[in-house]
Amino acid sequence: MTLDTRTMPSSYAQLGFLLLLFWLLSALAFALTSWIVPGMDVSGGFWGYLWVSAVFGLVNAFIGTLLRFVTFPLIVLTFGLFAIVVNALVLAITDRLSDSLTIDEFWWDAIWAAIVLGLVTLVLQLILRAFVRPAEPDRFPG
Repeated sequence: MTLDTRTMPSSYAQLGFLLLLFWLLSALAFALTSWIVPGMDVSGGFWGYLWVSAVFGLVNAFIGTLLRFVTFPLIVLTFGLFAIVVNALVLAITDRLSDSLTIDEFWWDAIWAAIVLGLVTLVLQLILRAFVRPAEPDRFPG
């Protein structure tokens, strides 16, 4: 079953729907990552996963962007491998800000959690994009 977003009433509704869908996808990615990585735990059930994914999204949007900008030379010199450290640092900051996320050690668990979370999110987004297609603009209006 494919979900055609052309049936959405407006572009704002489509944007809100996709934002909600990717938020749920992020919560699912956190659930799978905490299941795979033994040193990472999310408490609070479904709402805990939603909360952690929201906090992570905000931390990643603001602090993560600043960290990537500052560490860009290191990211280039290491051919992108330092981006894993930046993502682990964003996870550690999320751990400090949220009572629902617990990461045991930075150098082992946070690094592995960053790698696994990135891979799980990639796979889930590829699966989601196979089912959700953006609306195509009319080529010949009128």
